[in-house]
Amino acid sequence: MFELRPFHRNNQDLTYNPFKAMEEFEKRFFEDPFTGFFQSGDIAEFKTDISDQGDSYLLEADLPGFEKKDIELDVSGDVLTISARRHSKHEEQDKKGSYVRLERSYGQYTRQFDISGIDADGIEAKYENGVLKLTMPKKQSVLPESRKLKIE
Repeated sequence: MFELRPFHRNNQDLTYNPFKAMEEFEKRFFEDPFTGFFQSGDIAEFKTDISDQGDSYLLEADLPGFEKKDIELDVSGDVLTISARRHSKHEEQDKKGSYVRLERSYGQYTRQFDISGIDADGIEAKYENGVLKLTMPKKQSVLPESRKLKIE
C-alpha cells in the first residue's frame, strides 16, 4: 500500500512525514479502492469446497446474493465451468448520485474445474441459501478384460 521512503542525503525528502504518507494512502484508496486486491481489475472468484463422498465428490460453491437464473453450469470435454453474473442495480436507481459509498461488487464470476475423473452425465446441481451444491459421481474404473492367448 504505502512504503517508508529511504533517507536521502541529497537534501531532498530528508524527513519522513507519516501524515503525508497516510494522506497519499487515503487518496489512492478512495480513488480506486480495489487496486492491488484483484488482479487486472477482475472480480474476486467465489470460494469452493470439494469433499470426497466415496463414490462421488461434493462441490459446494458460495454464491450469496445470486439468483438461480443468473448461474450457469457448462461442461465442455473434461472441463466444468461455473459462471454467475450479478447485475448492478445502483446504475438504474441512482441517477442523482445519492450513494456515498458502493462496496458491493457486480459483474461476471467464473471458475473452471477439471472433471476428467467424473461421470459428467450424472452431475446433479442444487442451489439453496446462496450455496451451489454439485454432486459429481466418480467414473467407474473399467478393468481390462482378461483373455487367453492361443500359442501357435
